[in-house]
Amino acid sequence: MRRESKTRFWVEAALAGLCALLLLLTLVWRDWIEGVFGVDPDQHSGSLEWLIVVALAAATLTLGALARREWRRGLAAPSAG
Repeated sequence: MRRESKTRFWVEAALAGLCALLLLLTLVWRDWIEGVFGVDPDQHSGSLEWLIVVALAAATLTLGALARREWRRGLAAPSAG
């Protein structure tokens, strides 16, 4: 696996993991945005939290797929050195 390919894989995998962690946090503790930032943009309707859940789920799946593709590409490439 080439060095830049390996780096790209780890960046994509780490970002996918971070998105998954934030996704779970949002599902478990819906008011974390209000608690952390001190703002209530949706006046406790929950619409912002559901929008965040959908966006984080999409980001997690996309980044996970990109990391998987990079991993498979690295396994298929001949090792140089």
